[in-house]
Amino acid sequence: MQDEESLIRRAQQHDEKAFTQLYEEHFDKIYRYIAVRIGNVTEAEDMTQQVFLNALKSISSFKWRGAPFSAWLFRIAHNQIIDYFRKNKRSTLPLNESMVSNSSNPQQETERKSDIEHLLLATRQLTDTQREVISLRFTSELPIAQVAKIMDKSEGAIKALQHSAIVALRKRLQVTRNE
Repeated sequence: MQDEESLIRRAQQHDEKAFTQLYEEHFDKIYRYIAVRIGNVTEAEDMTQQVFLNALKSISSFKWRGAPFSAWLFRIAHNQIIDYFRKNKRSTLPLNESMVSNSSNPQQETERKSDIEHLLLATRQLTDTQREVISLRFTSELPIAQVAKIMDKSEGAIKALQHSAIVALRKRLQVTRNE
């Protein structure tokens, strides 16, 4: 944390190398979070770039409060996603097939696509908050404490949301597989 704090201070003093390091450390997680939430690779790339442009413009106003810098970035990304859905008036979009790897085995590829389709259908049954917790915890691989700070909730609330989301996903996946 101390290294991150000094890196942020340097970036606030217009040190390009410091901001570049922050960008490189956080880009992939922010991108994955956005891509999973909106389901469009091209838009996710553009939105991720915009997150970092917004961060660069407002980094001087960032106040160190002991929370990881990524919590601030995820909050910017979250706001971008909300704006995106408001503009497009949709809550979810289909997963772009280029987001997943290709398999040379047609049977495995068909099964994988079917599994993804079932997971997407089940995920759509979750609340927006549950989807966000799942995305932050498992797609962006963030710890509960960090997710709590990003979502402005207690760690207990995040654990409860995660648990209820997983239970709901399991039930929904059992139903869709039996259909």
